[in-house]
Amino acid sequence: MHMADALLAPAVAGAMYVCSAGAAGVSVRGLKDEETTEKLPMMAVGAALVFAGQMINYTIPGTGSSGHLCGGMMLSALLGPKAGFLSMIVVLAIQCLFFADGGLLALGANIWNMAFYGCFVGYYLIWRPIMRSRLFSGMGEKAAVRARIVLASILGCVISLQLGAFSVVLETQLSGITELPFGAFTALMLPIHLAIGLVEGLITSAVLLFVYEARPQLLMDVSPAKDGSGRFSLGVTVAILAVITALVGGGLSLLASSHPDGLEWALFGNADAGYAENMALDEEDYGVVSPAAEAAASVQEKTAFLPDYAFADSDSPAGTTVAGLVGSLIVAAFAGLICAAGALVRRRRKAHA
Repeated sequence: MHMADALLAPAVAGAMYVCSAGAAGVSVRGLKDEETTEKLPMMAVGAALVFAGQMINYTIPGTGSSGHLCGGMMLSALLGPKAGFLSMIVVLAIQCLFFADGGLLALGANIWNMAFYGCFVGYYLIWRPIMRSRLFSGMGEKAAVRARIVLASILGCVISLQLGAFSVVLETQLSGITELPFGAFTALMLPIHLAIGLVEGLITSAVLLFVYEARPQLLMDVSPAKDGSGRFSLGVTVAILAVITALVGGGLSLLASSHPDGLEWALFGNADAGYAENMALDEEDYGVVSPAAEAAASVQEKTAFLPDYAFADSDSPAGTTVAGLVGSLIVAAFAGLICAAGALVRRRRKAHA
């Protein structure tokens, strides 16, 4: 769902930057010292896992499209909505600047569409109410928690992706892109992202179920079972997730589907593979042309050292492996650094107060 700069007028892109920056400011101010200290290792490895997971596009059968993890719902369940949102900003900014994934002008919109809904709507309206409820209580304590995790994960991912997909439609309409009629674009975006959201919900629930078995204290709104606190220590749990991140980013990313993702599929179709043309836009000439977009593209050309997760001017699969491993390390480092810096600033403020 990474939007390109051509899909947004500069005014709309600027407004989305303001919205995302406002949510980021609220998140920074709302973090508690104990949250940042205890969650720092998970913030680093969780953000890296989402980065690696987003490299794997999974095919949506019968459509000619594919989807990938967004990750906001997963991170909010692990870190809380505020730390999860900040982690998603790191992921999306690194993707944009170093891998040319999503437009720089469109970064504010991409943060809103892919991070805000999963982290805040997904957590406050889906995850927390379900995890604090008595649903499935007749199944026994641990079985009930597992069932609530699966339900909250699937519902949260489906709803947050539907909101994100619809926001893409609204943003393009406000940008005045007449090639994308509101009704037709909506009719393409929502169903394909419903399918993508269902798969993401299953992936998210699998990760969160592992964390529940390994270290339930790491999950928001989940109390450890009375018969134990989990199978592994914090260090072992983080290490396992780090190994999974390396395997996903450095290895499984080579198996990613070649079909266009949901947004690209809606815009351009996949006629070359025998599927529908959908909106049938020209990939080389569509949308808004503006000096702001050209300036943003110029910056991206200078900062993206592994564009499209590959070596420049090379089809070598080694480029994908390097991109997955290096990108995961960069994301983990930046996420941890931001978390630690925020905690340090708040401690100093408290000390002065």
